[in-house]
Amino acid sequence: MRRHGSIVVAIGIALATSAAGALAQSTDSGTCDRLAAFPDDPDKPAGVTGNYEIPRDEIATALKACKAAAHAAGATHRTWFELGRAYEFGRQHAEAAKAYRKAIEAGSTSAMVGLGGLYAKGAGVKADPVEARKLFERAAAAGNPLGMVNLGSVYGAGIGGPVDFAKSRSWFEKAAAANSVDAMFQLGMMTQDGDGGPKDDAAAKAWFEKAAARDHPGALERLGAYAEDGRAGAKDMTAALAYYKKAAALGDEDAQASLKRLRCPYSLKDKNGKVVGEICYDGPD
Repeated sequence: MRRHGSIVVAIGIALATSAAGALAQSTDSGTCDRLAAFPDDPDKPAGVTGNYEIPRDEIATALKACKAAAHAAGATHRTWFELGRAYEFGRQHAEAAKAYRKAIEAGSTSAMVGLGGLYAKGAGVKADPVEARKLFERAAAAGNPLGMVNLGSVYGAGIGGPVDFAKSRSWFEKAAAANSVDAMFQLGMMTQDGDGGPKDDAAAKAWFEKAAARDHPGALERLGAYAEDGRAGAKDMTAALAYYKKAAALGDEDAQASLKRLRCPYSLKDKNGKVVGEICYDGPD
């Protein structure tokens, strides 16, 4: 992520050089923050927005800026974490692991999550689900919401240990209390399916509504399905289309498929029964 006589000239040059160096460092840190900061990093300053995805055409710029910022005097653990992200998006996973370790040594809980992800995938390090779980546990215990979400997922999938839906739901609940939209969505899914607790469509819908209010694509898709099927409420095709449209615009593939199915309910066939077209209806927004 600063006397007298002929000496004044030399001092002035020295000060100008120092100021230029500080400006370059500040510019590098600012560029690194702008491109590689993670929106849910607890250490991110309020004035930094961050990106969940580093744009492909900005990865090289992010790497250059984050390298310079991380190797400058006074670099913070957050800068090393952001460098790890830049390496990871640049598919330099071994270098990402090194940067995450430096950030962890300096106290970054987000880097614990990042390195845990590499161990879970076997990217840049040998796949080790047990080590991944340990890193997520460290991050979660330190209050990192994404660490809590990942730990909930680990327990739910049985990664590095047995499946435990009760613990999975418990960690998602802690993450949701810490304002994690992903945890809200996962709680909706678990409540919908009855994993780790009673099956309850109304309670599941309430979780989806909380996540959808923050534009979670999966939650919007689920609300579309609930409205279409009349689940936990009356059938409402207008609402279903609206939810599917919004989720589809955010990239949800299930919503895109459902939207096409509802928009184009009639197939046109030739005399041999071959589908040659569709009749589509967009419906009201």
